[in-house]
Amino acid sequence: MRAFVPPPVPPDPPVRLDGLQVFLEQANQAVGRLDGLASLLPDLSLFIYAYVRKEAVLSSQIEGTQSSLSDLLLFESDEAPGVPIEDAQEVSNYVAAMTHGLESTQDPGHLV
Repeated sequence: MRAFVPPPVPPDPPVRLDGLQVFLEQANQAVGRLDGLASLLPDLSLFIYAYVRKEAVLSSQIEGTQSSLSDLLLFESDEAPGVPIEDAQEVSNYVAAMTHGLESTQDPGHLV
């Protein structure tokens, strides 16, 4: 019988976190700036709408789709995108998955 046996904790040699505090502080400051800017937006949902779609386009391009943001928006409005429908559908699937994930963070009981 075989089984996975993880290495002992703490690891040897120990994990070194030297210098990571600076990156954590920079990330924390960036999130604070983003939060401050978000309070200035007249409608945060429009920003999230555009951001989710842009992120979906970029993520799907990693897998080889040729769809652009404008192609996705055309597809969502039932117009013909400038790329194969399958590519626009793939990006639309990314949007659906990301939207589901965002909704799940708002409502922990939503995870199904």
